[in-house]
Amino acid sequence: MRVALAEDGALFREGLLMLLQAAGHEVVAVAAGGDELLAALASTPCDVAVLDIRMPPEPDGGLVTAERLREKWPNMGLLFLSHYAESHYLMKILDIGTDAIGYRLKEKVGSVEVLTDTLTRIADGEIVIEPVLAKRLVERPRGEKKDEVASLSERELDVLKLMAEGRSNGGIAGQLYVTPKAVEKHIASIFAKLGLHTDETESHRRVLAVLTYLRSQRDGD
Repeated sequence: MRVALAEDGALFREGLLMLLQAAGHEVVAVAAGGDELLAALASTPCDVAVLDIRMPPEPDGGLVTAERLREKWPNMGLLFLSHYAESHYLMKILDIGTDAIGYRLKEKVGSVEVLTDTLTRIADGEIVIEPVLAKRLVERPRGEKKDEVASLSERELDVLKLMAEGRSNGGIAGQLYVTPKAVEKHIASIFAKLGLHTDETESHRRVLAVLTYLRSQRDGD
């Protein structure tokens, strides 16, 4: 795919560039900051832009740049990279969009396979959240859950937590020592209670279920 890269750390930027090229992607623009990347993409479209969150224009240039990119090219995928899994960054990213967007730790995308998988999922319209961050946000005391999330049973909440970690139905069944059929019933109940209708794909509804919970926490903070 055609990828643009903005990262102000020279060493990490060169490492990412090598990984992208090794994976066979076409790197159409490389920049040290958001303004430079926007200028480079003015005449050169791309499929996914990889953005360091903390880069020029300071302090959070990746977020500012992403807002401008999505306004101009709504279908462009966005991958945010950071050294830290910060919940306030995730909430800002969700305000930018919930389709074709991702937030990963830099240390977790250090291989061709992981980086390509992440980019492919984003290019396909998915949202990719660093599992450790999603798990941390979901694991909150039950008393703080509000609105429709409060209607979930304890077992449904367990299933939702494992969904946030990116586990498949089979993986959830193995973790909870239940049958895959039971997991399917729990997930169907979660979708119904959260108002996620059948006109969405299964994978999209899984993401929306987790995002509904994350937003319920943000609204309650």
